[in-house]
Amino acid sequence: MLSIAWAPLYAHPLPDNHRFPMLKYELLPEQLLREGTVPESAFFAPVAPPAPDILRTHDADYYQRLCTGGLTRQEERATGFPWSVQLIEREVTILGGTLECVRRALQSGIALNIAGGTHHAFRDRGEGFCLLNDQAAAADYLLAHPELGVRKVLIVDLDVHQGNGTARIFQDEPRVFTFSMHGARNYPHRKEHSDLDLPLPDNTDDASYLALLRSTLPRLLDEVQPDFVFYLSGVDVLATDKLGHLALSREGCRQRDEFVLGLCHRHHLPVVVCMGGGYSPRIADIIEAHANTFRAAAALW
Repeated sequence: MLSIAWAPLYAHPLPDNHRFPMLKYELLPEQLLREGTVPESAFFAPVAPPAPDILRTHDADYYQRLCTGGLTRQEERATGFPWSVQLIEREVTILGGTLECVRRALQSGIALNIAGGTHHAFRDRGEGFCLLNDQAAAADYLLAHPELGVRKVLIVDLDVHQGNGTARIFQDEPRVFTFSMHGARNYPHRKEHSDLDLPLPDNTDDASYLALLRSTLPRLLDEVQPDFVFYLSGVDVLATDKLGHLALSREGCRQRDEFVLGLCHRHHLPVVVCMGGGYSPRIADIIEAHANTFRAAAALW
């Protein structure tokens, strides 16, 4: 059975201009339960992790100012969110969810976070609706605990936006390989250098996208030899996405997830999946595409 991190505060109230993108955190669990993809017992309530599990990745001064409302106005604008105590509680809990997913995936093979994938957060700052980098903190947690047996981590970032914060955090860490396949002409305008970047032209369709992914990821598994995989399964690659500029169908997005998860399953690699972005005007397009990720996982594990 799948393990899925979810808490009501994932969808905590925000000003009206932020409200729509947050609806998926309420609706996706309801959809998965209603259709019978997972039982209610699959969900667990994440909790805030100990501060050392955050400070292993994030600068202490930044984290202290983040928690106490001490960001400058410019820093706050860069995150895209108005600061609040509830927002910080949400971000810390999301990170805790990904950490717990790591522990569960080591036992069962896979765990998923309804939220997470906050790949624009750097060590010392937040950007692009990302305040704390949950997958980076979880990778650092694995490396800090050698008794867990993870010597090499592969981060597969298939959100439409480059994982710039993650790339920068691990630029000098050979034990973490960062792979980002993203829109070339998309946020962030100043890209960092992942270990492997595959920038895609506007209007890349299913056939081109899937051919490139299928020719790349198996080779990476052979070359990197990871012991653990993080998968950022953003659905902002859809043609319907108002921010993405790519042209995948929901079927193409489903095949993407089935390929990535199937490859991890066949190689007996534990994997943690985080949802990442999705900004289609119709919430049904977002929910259905995200639900396909869970359906693919449930069919394999």
